[in-house]
Amino acid sequence: MSDIRIRDIVQAALLVAGEPLTLERLGSLFADEAQPERAVLLEALEEIRVACAEGPLELQCIDRAYRLQTRAEYAPWLNRLFAERPARYSRAVLETLAIIAYRQPTTRGEIEAIRGVAVSSDIIKTLLSREWIRQVGTKEVPGRPALYGTTRAFLEHFNLTSLGDLPSLSELRVVAVDQAGQAAEAHDAEAHDAEAHDAEAHDAEAHDAEAHDAEAHDAEAHDAEGDRSEAAG
Repeated sequence: MSDIRIRDIVQAALLVAGEPLTLERLGSLFADEAQPERAVLLEALEEIRVACAEGPLELQCIDRAYRLQTRAEYAPWLNRLFAERPARYSRAVLETLAIIAYRQPTTRGEIEAIRGVAVSSDIIKTLLSREWIRQVGTKEVPGRPALYGTTRAFLEHFNLTSLGDLPSLSELRVVAVDQAGQAAEAHDAEAHDAEAHDAEAHDAEAHDAEAHDAEAHDAEAHDAEGDRSEAAG
């Protein structure tokens, strides 16, 4: 079988698979007597990657498996194809997922110790149902609690090729500090605007009071003139 034919078969499989395919899975597409060597499959994948370089698709390797996907910049348009809004997850769910990603394998008790609050069963069930985490074993301590780790589906969803693509904890701390600083600046700006608004309101009230006093003074002066005119008459 020609190399071009192999490349086309591999590309067609990646388009319809709906999940990343390993080299073993790709090799299984061919009859045993015609199964291409690993190097041939890798060469076909490289040709596909180069061919996609200028288009809306890209070849992504995720945990030693390959898939064709649309580039991130097309998401605003492609999202309009789906009537349902993407699911929103609570801060507790995302914090729990982050701890598992960085500390895996880890137990529910260890997650609770880091978060400082209890981790409900619903949070674990949500992450398991999304197939973002799985039980990878049990810890050799009394009670043998379950150990959790992330999955390939987790890497796929967050567009990571491996756990090594996760930002370092020091980078996350910088982001957290920046976000806290931005929040503080926004709060200060709001406070400043409120103070300015109060000052304007106070000035307006003072101006109204001065105007009212001036009107009262004019009225008194007018009444005094009237009294003098009547006395003169």
